[in-house]
Amino acid sequence: MKKLLVLTLSLWSLAVNAQNIDRYFDGIRNNTAALTAFFSQMPKGGDLHNHYSGSVYAETYIDYVVDRNYFINIITLAVDSVKPKSDPLDEWFRFSQLKTMNQLNEYKQKLVQKWSVKDYNGVSYPSDLQFFETFGGFGIANNNNSRLEVGLLELKRRAQKENVSYIETMFTGFPCPALKTIDGNFNEQLATAQQTRDEAQVKKILDQMYQLVQDKGVVSCAKAFNDEFLAPMHKRLRIDDTSFTMRYQNYVSRVVPPADLFKNLVLYFESADRSPLIVGVNIVAPENNEVSMRDYWLHMQMFKYCHSKYPNVKYAMHAGELALGMVKPEEMTWHINEAVRTAGANRIGHGVDIPYEYKSYDLLKYMAKNKTAIEINLYSNEFILKVKDDEHPFNLYKEYNVPIVICTDDAGVLRSNLTRQYVLLAKRYKNVSYEDIKQYVYNSIDYSFIEEESLKTRLKADLDTRFRKFEKTISAQQQ
Repeated sequence: MKKLLVLTLSLWSLAVNAQNIDRYFDGIRNNTAALTAFFSQMPKGGDLHNHYSGSVYAETYIDYVVDRNYFINIITLAVDSVKPKSDPLDEWFRFSQLKTMNQLNEYKQKLVQKWSVKDYNGVSYPSDLQFFETFGGFGIANNNNSRLEVGLLELKRRAQKENVSYIETMFTGFPCPALKTIDGNFNEQLATAQQTRDEAQVKKILDQMYQLVQDKGVVSCAKAFNDEFLAPMHKRLRIDDTSFTMRYQNYVSRVVPPADLFKNLVLYFESADRSPLIVGVNIVAPENNEVSMRDYWLHMQMFKYCHSKYPNVKYAMHAGELALGMVKPEEMTWHINEAVRTAGANRIGHGVDIPYEYKSYDLLKYMAKNKTAIEINLYSNEFILKVKDDEHPFNLYKEYNVPIVICTDDAGVLRSNLTRQYVLLAKRYKNVSYEDIKQYVYNSIDYSFIEEESLKTRLKADLDTRFRKFEKTISAQQQ
Protein backbone atom coordinates (compact mmCIF):
# COMPACT_ATOMS: atom_id res chain seq x y z
CA MET A 1 0.00 0.00 0.00
CA LYS A 2 2.83 2.35 0.89
CA LYS A 3 4.63 1.64 -2.44
CA LEU A 4 1.41 2.31 -4.33
CA LEU A 5 0.99 5.64 -2.53
CA VAL A 6 4.56 6.67 -3.36
CA LEU A 7 4.04 5.76 -7.02
CA THR A 8 0.76 7.67 -7.13
CA LEU A 9 2.35 10.77 -5.60
CA SER A 10 5.26 10.49 -8.02
CA LEU A 11 2.96 10.31 -11.05
CA TRP A 12 0.89 13.20 -9.71
CA SER A 13 4.05 15.26 -9.26
CA LEU A 14 5.15 14.54 -12.84
CA ALA A 15 1.72 15.52 -14.15
CA VAL A 16 1.80 18.80 -12.22
CA ASN A 17 5.31 19.52 -13.50
CA ALA A 18 4.20 18.84 -17.08
CA GLN A 19 1.23 21.21 -16.75
CA ASN A 20 3.42 23.93 -15.27
CA ILE A 21 6.04 23.51 -18.01
CA ASP A 22 3.43 23.71 -20.79
CA ARG A 23 1.86 26.79 -19.24
CA TYR A 24 5.21 28.51 -18.79
CA PHE A 25 6.44 27.58 -22.26
CA ASP A 26 3.33 28.94 -23.95
CA GLY A 27 3.68 32.14 -21.97
CA ILE A 28 7.20 32.89 -23.23
CA ARG A 29 6.73 32.01 -26.91
CA ASN A 30 7.35 35.58 -28.03
CA ASN A 31 10.04 36.44 -25.50
CA THR A 32 13.47 35.74 -27.00
CA ALA A 33 15.40 36.31 -23.77
CA ALA A 34 13.06 34.06 -21.77
CA LEU A 35 13.21 31.35 -24.44
CA THR A 36 16.99 31.58 -24.50
CA ALA A 37 17.20 31.09 -20.73
CA PHE A 38 14.71 28.21 -20.95
CA PHE A 39 16.50 26.34 -23.75
CA SER A 40 19.96 27.04 -22.36
CA GLN A 41 18.98 25.00 -19.32
CA MET A 42 16.97 22.38 -21.19
CA PRO A 43 18.81 19.13 -22.00
CA LYS A 44 19.24 18.99 -25.76
CA GLY A 45 20.54 15.50 -26.43
CA GLY A 46 22.65 15.41 -29.57
CA ASP A 47 23.77 17.61 -32.44
CA LEU A 48 23.79 15.29 -35.46
CA HIS A 49 24.56 17.77 -38.25
CA ASN A 50 27.84 19.21 -37.02
CA HIS A 51 30.88 20.08 -39.14
CA TYR A 52 33.94 19.95 -36.93
CA SER A 53 35.95 22.61 -38.79
CA GLY A 54 32.97 24.97 -39.01
CA SER A 55 31.98 24.49 -35.39
CA VAL A 56 35.24 25.71 -33.90
CA TYR A 57 35.10 29.46 -33.39
CA ALA A 58 37.39 31.65 -35.52
CA GLU A 59 39.17 33.02 -32.46
CA THR A 60 40.62 29.56 -31.81
CA TYR A 61 42.07 29.35 -35.31
CA ILE A 62 43.41 32.90 -35.04
CA ASP A 63 45.16 32.17 -31.74
CA TYR A 64 46.85 29.22 -33.45
CA VAL A 65 48.31 31.20 -36.38
CA VAL A 66 49.25 34.17 -34.18
CA ASP A 67 51.01 31.97 -31.63
CA ARG A 68 53.04 30.42 -34.45
CA ASN A 69 53.81 33.84 -35.91
CA TYR A 70 52.57 32.96 -39.39
CA PHE A 71 52.36 35.44 -42.26
CA ILE A 72 49.23 37.35 -43.24
CA ASN A 73 48.53 39.25 -46.45
CA ILE A 74 47.22 42.58 -45.19
CA ILE A 75 45.18 43.11 -48.36
CA THR A 76 43.57 39.71 -49.00
CA LEU A 77 43.85 38.43 -45.38
CA ALA A 78 45.30 35.17 -46.65
CA VAL A 79 47.38 33.40 -43.99
CA ASP A 80 50.32 31.08 -44.58
CA SER A 81 53.13 29.53 -42.61
CA VAL A 82 55.68 30.79 -45.15
CA LYS A 83 55.93 34.01 -47.10
CA PRO A 84 55.28 33.52 -50.84
CA LYS A 85 58.43 33.97 -52.91
CA SER A 86 56.75 36.46 -55.19
CA ASP A 87 55.50 39.43 -53.20
CA PRO A 88 56.22 42.56 -55.25
CA LEU A 89 53.90 44.78 -53.24
CA ASP A 90 55.29 43.64 -49.90
CA GLU A 91 51.81 42.79 -48.60
CA TRP A 92 52.84 39.89 -46.35
CA PHE A 93 53.68 40.51 -42.71
CA ARG A 94 54.34 38.29 -39.72
CA PHE A 95 51.86 38.66 -36.89
CA SER A 96 54.73 39.77 -34.66
CA GLN A 97 55.33 42.68 -37.05
CA LEU A 98 51.68 43.68 -36.81
CA LYS A 99 51.99 43.60 -33.04
CA THR A 100 55.01 45.91 -33.18
CA MET A 101 53.02 48.24 -35.43
CA ASN A 102 50.08 48.16 -32.94
CA GLN A 103 47.87 46.63 -35.65
CA LEU A 104 47.56 43.06 -34.39
CA ASN A 105 44.14 43.46 -32.78
CA GLU A 106 42.83 45.21 -35.87
CA TYR A 107 43.82 42.31 -38.12
CA LYS A 108 42.63 39.69 -35.67
CA GLN A 109 39.20 41.30 -35.84
CA LYS A 110 39.38 41.37 -39.63
CA LEU A 111 40.14 37.64 -39.61
CA VAL A 112 37.16 36.96 -37.35
CA GLN A 113 35.01 38.74 -39.94
CA LYS A 114 36.72 36.83 -42.77
CA TRP A 115 36.54 33.40 -41.12
CA SER A 116 32.95 33.67 -39.89
CA VAL A 117 29.75 35.63 -40.52
CA LYS A 118 30.42 38.09 -37.70
CA ASP A 119 29.36 41.63 -38.63
CA TYR A 120 28.10 40.50 -42.04
CA ASN A 121 25.83 43.27 -43.35
CA GLY A 122 23.71 41.15 -45.69
CA VAL A 123 24.47 43.37 -48.67
CA SER A 124 28.11 43.66 -49.67
CA TYR A 125 28.70 40.01 -50.59
CA PRO A 126 26.53 36.92 -51.34
CA SER A 127 25.76 35.21 -48.05
CA ASP A 128 26.33 31.69 -49.38
CA LEU A 129 29.80 32.66 -50.63
CA GLN A 130 30.59 34.41 -47.33
CA PHE A 131 29.72 31.17 -45.55
CA PHE A 132 31.45 28.60 -47.73
CA GLU A 133 34.61 30.62 -48.38
CA THR A 134 35.45 30.69 -44.68
CA PHE A 135 36.51 27.03 -44.82
CA GLY A 136 39.32 27.66 -47.27
CA GLY A 137 40.58 30.51 -45.12
CA PHE A 138 41.08 28.78 -41.79
CA GLY A 139 42.35 25.55 -43.31
CA ILE A 140 45.90 26.68 -42.53
CA ALA A 141 45.05 26.39 -38.84
CA ASN A 142 43.20 23.12 -39.18
CA ASN A 143 45.86 20.73 -40.49
CA ASN A 144 47.79 20.05 -37.34
CA ASN A 145 47.08 17.25 -34.88
CA SER A 146 47.63 19.43 -31.82
CA ARG A 147 45.17 21.96 -33.19
CA LEU A 148 42.61 19.23 -33.86
CA GLU A 149 42.88 18.23 -30.22
CA VAL A 150 42.29 21.81 -29.07
CA GLY A 151 39.25 22.04 -31.35
CA LEU A 152 37.69 18.79 -30.17
CA LEU A 153 38.05 19.78 -26.54
CA GLU A 154 36.53 23.17 -27.33
CA LEU A 155 33.47 21.48 -28.84
CA LYS A 156 33.15 19.23 -25.81
CA ARG A 157 33.40 22.03 -23.25
CA ARG A 158 30.92 24.19 -25.11
CA ALA A 159 28.47 21.30 -25.47
CA GLN A 160 28.62 20.48 -21.77
CA LYS A 161 27.95 24.09 -20.79
CA GLU A 162 24.98 24.11 -23.16
CA ASN A 163 23.52 20.84 -21.86
CA VAL A 164 24.30 18.94 -25.05
CA SER A 165 25.28 15.36 -24.27
CA TYR A 166 26.23 14.00 -27.73
CA ILE A 167 27.86 15.33 -30.88
CA GLU A 168 28.14 13.44 -34.14
CA THR A 169 30.64 15.52 -36.06
CA MET A 170 31.88 15.44 -39.64
CA PHE A 171 35.51 15.31 -38.73
CA THR A 172 38.48 15.39 -41.12
CA GLY A 173 39.57 13.61 -44.25
CA PHE A 174 42.68 11.44 -44.19
CA PRO A 175 45.05 10.53 -47.02
CA CYS A 176 45.92 7.25 -48.69
CA PRO A 177 48.79 8.09 -51.05
CA ALA A 178 48.66 4.74 -52.86
CA LEU A 179 45.18 5.55 -54.21
CA LYS A 180 46.52 8.53 -56.17
CA THR A 181 48.15 6.22 -58.70
CA ILE A 182 44.85 4.76 -59.92
CA ASP A 183 44.25 5.56 -63.60
CA GLY A 184 42.55 8.93 -64.12
CA ASN A 185 40.91 7.74 -67.35
CA PHE A 186 38.04 6.53 -65.18
CA ASN A 187 36.78 10.13 -65.08
CA GLU A 188 36.06 10.09 -68.80
CA GLN A 189 34.38 6.70 -68.62
CA LEU A 190 32.17 7.80 -65.72
CA ALA A 191 31.25 11.03 -67.49
CA THR A 192 30.18 9.12 -70.60
CA ALA A 193 28.05 6.70 -68.58
CA GLN A 194 26.47 9.57 -66.65
CA GLN A 195 25.37 11.34 -69.83
CA THR A 196 23.02 8.45 -70.64
CA ARG A 197 22.24 7.54 -67.02
CA ASP A 198 23.61 4.07 -67.73
CA GLU A 199 23.50 2.45 -64.29
CA ALA A 200 24.84 -0.89 -65.54
CA GLN A 201 27.88 0.74 -67.12
CA VAL A 202 28.52 2.86 -64.01
CA LYS A 203 28.44 -0.26 -61.86
CA LYS A 204 30.87 -1.99 -64.21
CA ILE A 205 33.32 0.91 -63.96
CA LEU A 206 32.94 1.12 -60.18
CA ASP A 207 33.59 -2.63 -59.92
CA GLN A 208 36.93 -2.11 -61.66
CA MET A 209 37.82 0.86 -59.50
CA TYR A 210 36.77 -0.87 -56.30
CA GLN A 211 39.07 -3.80 -57.03
CA LEU A 212 41.97 -1.46 -57.78
CA VAL A 213 41.35 0.44 -54.54
CA GLN A 214 41.41 -2.83 -52.64
CA ASP A 215 44.62 -3.92 -54.38
CA LYS A 216 46.27 -0.59 -53.52
CA GLY A 217 45.87 -1.18 -49.80
CA VAL A 218 42.78 0.78 -48.81
CA VAL A 219 42.30 -1.49 -45.80
CA SER A 220 45.75 -0.63 -44.44
CA CYS A 221 45.07 3.11 -44.82
CA ALA A 222 41.72 2.84 -43.06
CA LYS A 223 43.15 0.77 -40.22
CA ALA A 224 46.06 3.17 -39.76
CA PHE A 225 43.72 6.15 -39.40
CA ASN A 226 41.34 4.30 -37.08
CA ASP A 227 43.85 2.51 -34.87
CA GLU A 228 46.92 4.73 -34.92
CA PHE A 229 45.36 8.21 -35.00
CA LEU A 230 41.68 8.58 -34.14
CA ALA A 231 41.19 5.95 -31.43
CA PRO A 232 44.32 6.92 -29.44
CA MET A 233 43.51 10.63 -29.69
CA HIS A 234 39.89 10.09 -28.66
CA LYS A 235 41.04 8.09 -25.63
CA ARG A 236 43.92 10.40 -24.73
CA LEU A 237 41.67 13.46 -24.72
CA ARG A 238 39.03 11.63 -22.67
CA ILE A 239 36.35 12.86 -25.04
CA ASP A 240 33.77 10.45 -23.68
CA ASP A 241 32.74 10.62 -20.04
CA THR A 242 29.60 10.25 -17.94
CA SER A 243 28.10 13.51 -19.23
CA PHE A 244 29.25 13.65 -22.84
CA THR A 245 29.90 11.43 -25.87
CA MET A 246 31.28 12.17 -29.33
CA ARG A 247 31.29 10.11 -32.51
CA TYR A 248 32.59 10.91 -35.98
CA GLN A 249 31.51 10.86 -39.61
CA ASN A 250 33.95 10.58 -42.49
CA TYR A 251 33.07 12.73 -45.49
CA VAL A 252 33.86 13.25 -49.16
CA SER A 253 33.76 16.52 -51.10
CA ARG A 254 31.29 16.67 -53.97
CA VAL A 255 33.37 19.21 -55.94
CA VAL A 256 36.29 16.92 -56.90
CA PRO A 257 36.63 14.72 -60.02
CA PRO A 258 34.36 11.66 -59.76
CA ALA A 259 37.14 9.08 -59.69
CA ASP A 260 38.80 10.88 -56.78
CA LEU A 261 35.50 11.08 -54.93
CA PHE A 262 34.87 7.36 -55.37
CA LYS A 263 38.35 6.36 -54.19
CA ASN A 264 37.88 8.43 -51.04
CA LEU A 265 34.35 7.15 -50.58
CA VAL A 266 35.54 3.54 -50.51
CA LEU A 267 38.33 4.51 -48.11
CA TYR A 268 35.91 6.23 -45.74
CA PHE A 269 33.31 3.46 -45.90
CA GLU A 270 36.12 1.00 -45.13
CA SER A 271 37.15 3.12 -42.15
CA ALA A 272 33.60 3.46 -40.83
CA ASP A 273 33.03 -0.28 -41.21
CA ARG A 274 35.97 -1.00 -38.93
CA SER A 275 35.50 1.40 -36.02
CA PRO A 276 32.62 2.07 -33.60
CA LEU A 277 33.97 5.61 -33.21
CA ILE A 278 33.36 6.37 -36.90
CA VAL A 279 29.63 5.90 -37.17
CA GLY A 280 28.91 7.09 -40.69
CA VAL A 281 29.85 8.78 -43.95
CA ASN A 282 28.65 12.05 -45.49
CA ILE A 283 29.10 14.22 -48.59
CA VAL A 284 29.79 17.95 -48.24
CA ALA A 285 30.46 21.21 -50.17
CA PRO A 286 28.00 23.58 -51.88
CA GLU A 287 25.24 21.65 -53.58
CA ASN A 288 24.83 24.33 -56.25
CA ASN A 289 28.50 24.15 -57.25
CA GLU A 290 28.91 23.40 -60.97
CA VAL A 291 30.65 20.07 -60.32
CA SER A 292 28.15 19.13 -57.59
CA MET A 293 25.24 19.71 -59.96
CA ARG A 294 26.88 17.98 -62.91
CA ASP A 295 27.84 14.84 -60.99
CA TYR A 296 24.98 14.62 -58.48
CA TRP A 297 23.35 11.58 -60.13
CA LEU A 298 26.72 9.86 -60.33
CA HIS A 299 27.44 10.54 -56.65
CA MET A 300 24.16 8.87 -55.70
CA GLN A 301 25.15 5.81 -57.71
CA MET A 302 28.45 5.70 -55.85
CA PHE A 303 26.77 5.76 -52.44
CA LYS A 304 24.40 3.05 -53.61
CA TYR A 305 27.36 0.97 -54.73
CA CYS A 306 29.28 1.42 -51.47
CA HIS A 307 26.19 0.45 -49.51
CA SER A 308 26.18 -2.86 -51.40
CA LYS A 309 29.77 -3.44 -50.28
CA TYR A 310 29.38 -2.14 -46.73
CA PRO A 311 25.74 -2.74 -45.77
CA ASN A 312 26.32 -2.01 -42.08
CA VAL A 313 27.70 1.49 -42.63
CA LYS A 314 25.17 4.30 -42.21
CA TYR A 315 25.34 7.57 -44.06
CA ALA A 316 23.73 10.98 -44.08
CA MET A 317 23.66 13.36 -47.02
CA HIS A 318 23.45 17.06 -47.63
CA ALA A 319 20.53 17.11 -50.04
CA GLY A 320 18.10 19.84 -51.02
CA GLU A 321 20.26 22.64 -49.62
CA LEU A 322 18.94 24.81 -52.44
CA ALA A 323 16.62 27.79 -52.78
CA LEU A 324 14.76 29.12 -55.79
CA GLY A 325 17.12 31.23 -57.89
CA MET A 326 20.32 29.41 -56.93
CA VAL A 327 19.91 26.89 -59.74
CA LYS A 328 17.47 26.30 -62.58
CA PRO A 329 14.01 25.46 -61.19
CA GLU A 330 13.99 21.99 -62.74
CA GLU A 331 17.17 21.14 -60.83
CA MET A 332 15.26 21.47 -57.56
CA THR A 333 12.94 18.59 -58.33
CA TRP A 334 15.07 15.50 -57.78
CA HIS A 335 18.01 15.78 -55.38
CA ILE A 336 16.25 14.62 -52.21
CA ASN A 337 14.45 11.89 -54.14
CA GLU A 338 17.78 10.57 -55.42
CA ALA A 339 19.46 10.77 -52.03
CA VAL A 340 16.62 8.92 -50.30
CA ARG A 341 15.36 6.48 -52.92
CA THR A 342 18.47 5.73 -54.98
CA ALA A 343 21.38 6.28 -52.59
CA GLY A 344 19.41 5.07 -49.56
CA ALA A 345 20.54 7.77 -47.14
CA ASN A 346 19.64 7.15 -43.49
CA ARG A 347 19.33 10.87 -42.78
CA ILE A 348 19.04 14.00 -44.90
CA GLY A 349 20.77 17.26 -44.03
CA HIS A 350 18.82 20.47 -44.77
CA GLY A 351 16.18 19.19 -47.25
CA VAL A 352 15.01 22.76 -47.83
CA ASP A 353 13.87 22.36 -51.44
CA ILE A 354 11.44 19.52 -50.74
CA PRO A 355 8.36 21.60 -51.72
CA TYR A 356 9.80 21.65 -55.26
CA GLU A 357 10.66 17.94 -55.37
CA TYR A 358 8.86 15.66 -57.82
CA LYS A 359 5.80 14.18 -56.07
CA SER A 360 6.91 15.74 -52.80
CA TYR A 361 3.96 14.32 -50.83
CA ASP A 362 4.90 10.79 -51.85
CA LEU A 363 8.51 11.52 -50.93
CA LEU A 364 7.51 12.78 -47.48
CA LYS A 365 5.40 9.67 -46.91
CA TYR A 366 8.33 7.52 -48.02
CA MET A 367 10.69 9.24 -45.61
CA ALA A 368 8.22 8.84 -42.75
CA LYS A 369 7.61 5.18 -43.52
CA ASN A 370 11.31 4.38 -43.81
CA LYS A 371 12.30 6.49 -40.78
CA THR A 372 14.60 8.69 -42.84
CA ALA A 373 15.26 11.54 -40.45
CA ILE A 374 15.59 15.16 -41.51
CA GLU A 375 18.31 17.31 -39.94
CA ILE A 376 16.82 20.79 -39.53
CA ASN A 377 19.33 23.67 -39.48
CA LEU A 378 17.19 26.78 -39.09
CA TYR A 379 19.75 29.56 -38.76
CA SER A 380 22.05 28.04 -41.38
CA ASN A 381 19.16 27.93 -43.86
CA GLU A 382 18.25 31.51 -43.02
CA PHE A 383 21.78 32.82 -43.51
CA ILE A 384 22.91 30.79 -46.54
CA LEU A 385 19.65 30.29 -48.43
CA LYS A 386 17.56 33.21 -47.12
CA VAL A 387 14.82 30.71 -46.25
CA LYS A 388 12.96 31.02 -42.94
CA ASP A 389 9.50 31.18 -41.30
CA ASP A 390 6.75 29.51 -43.34
CA GLU A 391 8.93 29.43 -46.46
CA HIS A 392 11.01 26.83 -44.65
CA PRO A 393 9.55 23.30 -45.05
CA PHE A 394 9.76 22.46 -41.34
CA ASN A 395 5.98 22.18 -41.07
CA LEU A 396 5.80 19.92 -44.10
CA TYR A 397 8.14 17.46 -42.44
CA LYS A 398 6.20 17.75 -39.19
CA GLU A 399 2.81 17.26 -40.86
CA TYR A 400 3.97 14.07 -42.57
CA ASN A 401 5.62 12.68 -39.42
CA VAL A 402 9.12 12.61 -40.86
CA PRO A 403 11.51 12.14 -37.91
CA ILE A 404 12.97 15.56 -37.06
CA VAL A 405 16.27 16.41 -35.37
CA ILE A 406 17.37 19.98 -34.63
CA CYS A 407 21.02 20.76 -35.44
CA THR A 408 23.54 23.58 -35.71
CA ASP A 409 25.42 22.85 -38.98
CA ASP A 410 28.46 25.14 -38.42
CA ALA A 411 28.08 26.94 -35.11
CA GLY A 412 31.50 28.56 -35.24
CA VAL A 413 31.17 30.07 -38.69
CA LEU A 414 27.56 31.10 -37.99
CA ARG A 415 28.35 32.43 -34.49
CA SER A 416 25.48 30.37 -33.15
CA ASN A 417 24.68 27.37 -30.96
CA LEU A 418 22.05 24.66 -30.49
CA THR A 419 20.09 26.77 -28.01
CA ARG A 420 19.51 29.38 -30.70
CA GLN A 421 18.04 26.77 -33.04
CA TYR A 422 15.42 25.83 -30.44
CA VAL A 423 14.64 29.50 -29.79
CA LEU A 424 13.99 30.02 -33.51
CA LEU A 425 11.89 26.86 -33.60
CA ALA A 426 9.67 27.96 -30.71
CA LYS A 427 9.23 31.53 -31.96
CA ARG A 428 8.55 30.71 -35.60
CA TYR A 429 6.34 27.65 -35.33
CA LYS A 430 3.62 28.15 -32.74
CA ASN A 431 2.17 24.71 -33.47
CA VAL A 432 5.26 23.10 -31.94
CA SER A 433 4.56 22.09 -28.35
CA TYR A 434 7.00 21.45 -25.55
CA GLU A 435 6.29 17.72 -25.97
CA ASP A 436 7.20 18.02 -29.66
CA ILE A 437 10.48 19.62 -28.68
CA LYS A 438 11.22 16.86 -26.19
CA GLN A 439 10.57 14.34 -28.95
CA TYR A 440 13.08 16.10 -31.22
CA VAL A 441 15.63 15.91 -28.43
CA TYR A 442 15.11 12.18 -27.98
CA ASN A 443 15.18 11.77 -31.77
CA SER A 444 18.73 13.10 -31.69
CA ILE A 445 19.74 9.95 -29.86
CA ASP A 446 17.33 7.49 -31.50
CA TYR A 447 18.37 8.55 -35.02
CA SER A 448 22.05 8.95 -34.27
CA PHE A 449 24.38 6.49 -35.96
CA ILE A 450 25.76 5.17 -32.66
CA GLU A 451 26.55 1.49 -33.12
CA GLU A 452 26.50 0.40 -29.48
CA GLU A 453 22.88 -0.05 -28.41
CA SER A 454 23.98 -0.02 -24.78
CA LEU A 455 25.38 3.47 -25.32
CA LYS A 456 22.12 4.68 -26.86
CA THR A 457 20.24 3.25 -23.91
CA ARG A 458 22.55 5.01 -21.45
CA LEU A 459 22.26 8.35 -23.27
CA LYS A 460 18.47 8.14 -23.25
CA ALA A 461 18.42 7.21 -19.58
CA ASP A 462 20.66 10.21 -18.92
CA LEU A 463 18.18 12.38 -20.83
CA ASP A 464 15.37 11.06 -18.66
CA THR A 465 17.26 12.12 -15.55
CA ARG A 466 18.18 15.51 -16.96
CA PHE A 467 14.62 16.28 -18.07
CA ARG A 468 13.16 15.32 -14.68
CA LYS A 469 15.59 17.69 -12.98
CA PHE A 470 15.00 20.47 -15.53
CA GLU A 471 11.20 20.22 -15.37
CA LYS A 472 11.22 20.10 -11.60
CA THR A 473 13.31 23.29 -11.54
CA ILE A 474 11.06 25.15 -13.99
CA SER A 475 7.89 23.94 -12.27
CA ALA A 476 9.13 25.04 -8.85
CA GLN A 477 9.68 28.55 -10.17
CA GLN A 478 6.05 28.76 -11.27
CA GLN A 479 4.54 27.87 -7.91
